[in-house]
Amino acid sequence: MGGSQVNQALIRLYFEVRDALRDPVAAWGQLAGDALRYRSARGERRVPLDDDTAAEIAAAAILHTTAAHGADRVAALATTPLARLVGGLGGAVLTEHPCAPDQVLGPGFTGPGADDWARQAYVLLWGENNRMARTADTPPVIAGRYRGQKVVAIGTHPTRLSDETLVVRPGTDGALAMAMGHVLLKEFFLDRSPFGRHALESTDLPFLVRLRERDSAWVPDGLAGKPEGTVCDRLSLYGGETVEVLLPRFDDGPRVLRRGVPVVRDGDELVTTVFDLLLAAYGVARPGLPGVWPDGYDDRREPYTPAWQEAYTGVAASRVVKTARELGVTAEKTGGRCVIVPGRLETPHADTAYRAMLALLVLTGCGNGWAQAGTPGIPLVPYLCLHACGEDRADVGALSWALADGFFAGRTSRSVLLEAVRDGWPMAPPPRVLALPRPIYPLPPDLDLLIGPDEHCDLSPPDTELVAGAVVRLAGKAGPAAPAEPGGGRASGRMRLLVDHAWMREYGEALPTYRPPGLGIPLKPTQLVRA
Repeated sequence: MGGSQVNQALIRLYFEVRDALRDPVAAWGQLAGDALRYRSARGERRVPLDDDTAAEIAAAAILHTTAAHGADRVAALATTPLARLVGGLGGAVLTEHPCAPDQVLGPGFTGPGADDWARQAYVLLWGENNRMARTADTPPVIAGRYRGQKVVAIGTHPTRLSDETLVVRPGTDGALAMAMGHVLLKEFFLDRSPFGRHALESTDLPFLVRLRERDSAWVPDGLAGKPEGTVCDRLSLYGGETVEVLLPRFDDGPRVLRRGVPVVRDGDELVTTVFDLLLAAYGVARPGLPGVWPDGYDDRREPYTPAWQEAYTGVAASRVVKTARELGVTAEKTGGRCVIVPGRLETPHADTAYRAMLALLVLTGCGNGWAQAGTPGIPLVPYLCLHACGEDRADVGALSWALADGFFAGRTSRSVLLEAVRDGWPMAPPPRVLALPRPIYPLPPDLDLLIGPDEHCDLSPPDTELVAGAVVRLAGKAGPAAPAEPGGGRASGRMRLLVDHAWMREYGEALPTYRPPGLGIPLKPTQLVRA
């Protein structure tokens, strides 16, 4: 007997059917198809099982599910040893990280390679779980310090790994990132413009955005011109006609910001640039524009200044200004050799905070600087669906921003999530075989096999090599199951600060924004955004 554990009723039924059919894949298909008998027997205590049989069951379930329902219905978390096998067979590799990196940096983004880490000049360790910041094939971040690399840790606890630490209150990382973006836009785009050429050629900052009238002001209404947007020959339209735009304000309930942007007329439409909208969102003032603006870095009333964030994060405004300047100057002098190593933020609005952090890399030309661990060549899929698979009475419409059109009013999170999966949004498909290193609660419904260490799982994780060998043997292939070829780096195209999609009006995700946590302050869902 080996180290595997299996549900007692499951193995009894499996042996009974396999001995009759003498085909493990067909046996699993018949067993899983007999839903009443199979599901009523699950949940009993687990008993020891030899490793070869455990691998055979896992392989039979994977092959049958792939043939009957499609490879994407086999899912594995990115942190389990079975992830590379599942991904190589075309299955869904699920991650806890939000989908913001793919949306901002392009689909297929893989981040810096193992040899790139030590060559970075400036590293921000942002979030928890960064004390051993490495992936399976990546050296520790600290290796680069022998070459003069500076490491700044940002998190809820001090750490001795870094040269400097910014201790932020839990859930306020987005406020810190927005304040840093305020400094970068003011000093590296308005006062002088070392990243101007990069912004014109490699980002969507010069794209034109339509405006539509609302409540005696204007709101963004999607990219102008062709579907991918019309590019202006300059970043800003400043110097001509101006209008007030309404922007979400998430630090003070459902209120909105009223700030001016320069515009030009395109036929019957008013348009402005992404860059002008970004300056308005971050509160970077320019003479002659209407609206309410901060007086400077020391203004505590208006978001998103360094002084404003201090009340939320506990980080002194002077330290935010210093860190932002260091990031900008280092990126300018090194050609973008700056990296953010994201940790787990553990907040419902983490995707919004990640997007504000990613904006710092886009603005400074550090397009390959998001060091998120992943499986090379295998796309990762957020698995929010697995966390919200149970029906609830939550009104998703109540979570939308102040200027939403009410499309989700009265709808539950489950119905919205399932609709997103049906329509092909970047969400996890409901799996039938799920391999995970630890349990997910509530457990996804309609799973044929749940592989994991918890007692609620049907089967403990078998040895990956044994499962791969069993897949080859049962599929009748001559060679081993080959994983997908590693990707070739970031996909071509512009880095995006504006995400243009059909539901942009409802979610207000056109700009990186921050919403602090707390009772009475609604949190908007941020995963349902089309890349």
